[in-house]
Amino acid sequence: MQFILSEDLLTVLPSCKFGIITYKNIVVDESPNMLKGRLEFFQEKIRTDLKQQSVLDYPGVREWHDTFKTAGIDPNRYRPSQEALFRRIEKGKTLPFIHSAADLNNFFSLQYEIPIGIYNYDTLSDYIKICIGKEGDSFEGLNGRKNNMNGKICTLDNDGVFGSPIVDSLRTKTDTNTINAVQIFYLKPSMKESEVSELLQAASKMFTQLHSGEADMYVLNKTEQKAKIT
Repeated sequence: MQFILSEDLLTVLPSCKFGIITYKNIVVDESPNMLKGRLEFFQEKIRTDLKQQSVLDYPGVREWHDTFKTAGIDPNRYRPSQEALFRRIEKGKTLPFIHSAADLNNFFSLQYEIPIGIYNYDTLSDYIKICIGKEGDSFEGLNGRKNNMNGKICTLDNDGVFGSPIVDSLRTKTDTNTINAVQIFYLKPSMKESEVSELLQAASKMFTQLHSGEADMYVLNKTEQKAKIT
């Protein structure tokens, strides 16, 4: 399978960059108490910090909020997914526990302040492409609605659109039967190469410590628009 960064997205966001981690032979289950505790503690810290600052004072949240504006997406109507998590916490709501892969993905989104999607690799077909959605690009989302991706940053395979930095699809969701997964990091455009490498290595190490399996990492940007996923 190939991972592709499209020219249309690079035209709009020439500094955009994306990290991808593929996982093989993992075991997804209910989150252990260790992860639940860390996620709850982190949410409480954010909730306390937000009494003294706004959600947009977090550098990653601000950068993706502004990136949406640059791409012609209204971030107040279609929020980047990590911003939506921060705003949920600000309102006093607690993130629900889903399963270990989804819960850890939410933890990473809060920790790194970026949108991150995780998908069941075995539901994907032929290739994975990040692009600007076109007329007719839509999917049934985890939010329980049909999501129109026309003009928005999105991810698709041969069967159609399945993800975005806003919301992801039911078709490719992970669950406790998932044994192979792919995680897409919508990295901050300002990140340096060394920061990207450090982030992906740390995330993959924590993920495999919790789920076992093997991980492979890739980065897509203006100079590396394609990667062969093995």
